[in-house]
Amino acid sequence: MVWITFLGSAAILVLAAMKLAQYGDVIAYRTRLGGMFIGTLLLAGATSLPEFLTSINSIQQNQLNLAAGNMFGSNMFNMFMIGLLDMIFYRARILRRVALKHALTGSLGILLIGMAAFFLLAGLEWQIGWVGVDSLLLIATYLVGVWLLRKQHTGAPAAAPEAVEPALPSLGHALVGFGLATAVLIFVTPWLVRSSAEIAVITGLGTGFVGTALLAMITSLPELVTTVAAARIGAYDLAVGNLFGSNLFNMFALGVTDFFYLQGRFLGALDPNFALVALLGLILTGVGLVSNQARLERRLWLVEVDALLLIVLYLAGLAFIYTRQIGL
Repeated sequence: MVWITFLGSAAILVLAAMKLAQYGDVIAYRTRLGGMFIGTLLLAGATSLPEFLTSINSIQQNQLNLAAGNMFGSNMFNMFMIGLLDMIFYRARILRRVALKHALTGSLGILLIGMAAFFLLAGLEWQIGWVGVDSLLLIATYLVGVWLLRKQHTGAPAAAPEAVEPALPSLGHALVGFGLATAVLIFVTPWLVRSSAEIAVITGLGTGFVGTALLAMITSLPELVTTVAAARIGAYDLAVGNLFGSNLFNMFALGVTDFFYLQGRFLGALDPNFALVALLGLILTGVGLVSNQARLERRLWLVEVDALLLIVLYLAGLAFIYTRQIGL
């Protein structure tokens, strides 16, 4: 029964998040935001909302390891998806096409993940009310990053009107659809969290590993679907920007989650060993950024060497987390 609940709630979550991303894309188009800005911030925020809501529900159910594993594991999985994306669309050589366009986004992601890992180990006890200063610094850094990204893309030419524009929903329709999809996510995430915690107990894998591997994969599927859809129509900047931007948003959401943890500092309540999971995400993001910037032309059969490296590092990272029993 627990597996039926998990799979059913996971399916509903993915479908709702896909609609969320679809309506978010319409909102972005109707408001005439720049293409890279859409992928990096608005679309990334929409597809990362499941991680955020899942972490909040994990806290409400006193499953802190699930919350931490979900956030940090999603960072790892997003970079794994860049490797998969390059394999699926091997003719397009995506990592080469978008070179030099996501340096700021990737660098900001590395900065925020590094800050989160530092705060997990530093044990700073400074608080404002019940919220840790470390969480507030994550939020502030993200907001500064948003300002920098918006400034970087200000003045970028708006997307040219397309023939399919009349078929798009109106802005009001998109806003209502976005709100309804969000409501479905809020309703279904408690079931997903509860069944994930039960699976962790039944299998003996522990909530930390289940959150990092299983739950992070489920909540990241909207990113995968949206990214593949963007790549299929040749919107490679949107696809890669969505994944780098999702890592950025995940660390912002980690800071915001502290507002829902009323027992004190959220980062202070987590197992410090989760810093290792954060650092694995940082390493993968760094490899993804270097791959995005470098112009290597080496392939092993149909696979770019750097894409293969991302995949291998992700799988090796999961094995490391399992053997270390982080969050067990």
